[in-house]
Amino acid sequence: MEMEVVTIFIKDLPQHSYDFLSDTAPAGVDNTKRNEAVRDAELLDAYSRAVIDVVARVSPTIAHIHVKKKAPGRPGQPPEMEGSGSGFIITPDGYIVTNCHVVDDANSVEVSLADGTACAAEVIGQDAATDIALLRINGSGLAMVELGDSDKLRVGQVAIAVGNPLGFQSTVTAGVISALGRSLRSKTGRLIENVIQTDAALNPGNSGGPLVDSRGGVIGINTAIIQSAQGICFAIPINTMRWVVTQLIREGKVVRGFLGISGQTVPLPVKVMRYFQISHDSGVQIIDVTKGSPADRASLKEGDVVISLGGQAVDSVDDIHRKLTRESIGKSLDVVILRGWTLRLEKIIVPASSPV
Repeated sequence: MEMEVVTIFIKDLPQHSYDFLSDTAPAGVDNTKRNEAVRDAELLDAYSRAVIDVVARVSPTIAHIHVKKKAPGRPGQPPEMEGSGSGFIITPDGYIVTNCHVVDDANSVEVSLADGTACAAEVIGQDAATDIALLRINGSGLAMVELGDSDKLRVGQVAIAVGNPLGFQSTVTAGVISALGRSLRSKTGRLIENVIQTDAALNPGNSGGPLVDSRGGVIGINTAIIQSAQGICFAIPINTMRWVVTQLIREGKVVRGFLGISGQTVPLPVKVMRYFQISHDSGVQIIDVTKGSPADRASLKEGDVVISLGGQAVDSVDDIHRKLTRESIGKSLDVVILRGWTLRLEKIIVPASSPV
């Protein structure tokens, strides 16, 4: 069976089908759409150039962190587990910031730099309450990041994440600042305030890496994702890191106030609120008091409900945490409790320095 071959010459095509080869639109065709396409391409090129420039500046400062931790004592398992995360160099003499959960309980920590150099790292200090850890390696003249200002961030601005997700070194993802002022629960139970939400894709291994703005300034430390969601990722603000790292360098830990109680948020019965004229509808019920602690010395007991501390209403455990800053240590605070829902007691408590 013979096939008929049909040849179409370019002169047989409609005029607009081949005038894309020309710099000008064919006669009778409006230039508007073409101009819009050119303008869009230029904007895309500008965005690409910005990201490329940021990556070129930040990549040399990225550290790939390898850790070995003692494995749970289960039959058939090796004695150690291996893990990895990301970090970034903040000083030319080798200080590196990462997440606390990356190096927590590590038997050994090794850092690989962008130039391929690998060396052992010392954990200078950790703050589980903000999920920040500080490492140090031997070095001088190292490339270091430029720190931005997380207080000046705006929702919608470009955010770029650089790290080592799933072991893929120097991986770049980009997105925007999705929200500001979020709160994130740390491993210790404290709330980390003013957390940055972004849709720059993060995966296991990105933890501890930098979140960077379009000028190359680090604005956050990538720390968490919501496994069941897409495009919801979180970073610790860089201004929080500044304060924490200063404390870790000076003292090896972050010092906060300590009362010596464990508690849980509970609703206040309506009748109790009316009788004692309490304006908020919840408080913190003490479930444990550490012997010899400030709470023990103030005669607080298991079952007491804290409704005020330092003159401020206590609705939740987080209200107590916010009050227990470094400045609160050694200062007398008024604490108001309800005992057995029938007694309102006012006591004085003096926070001590946190033991860890």
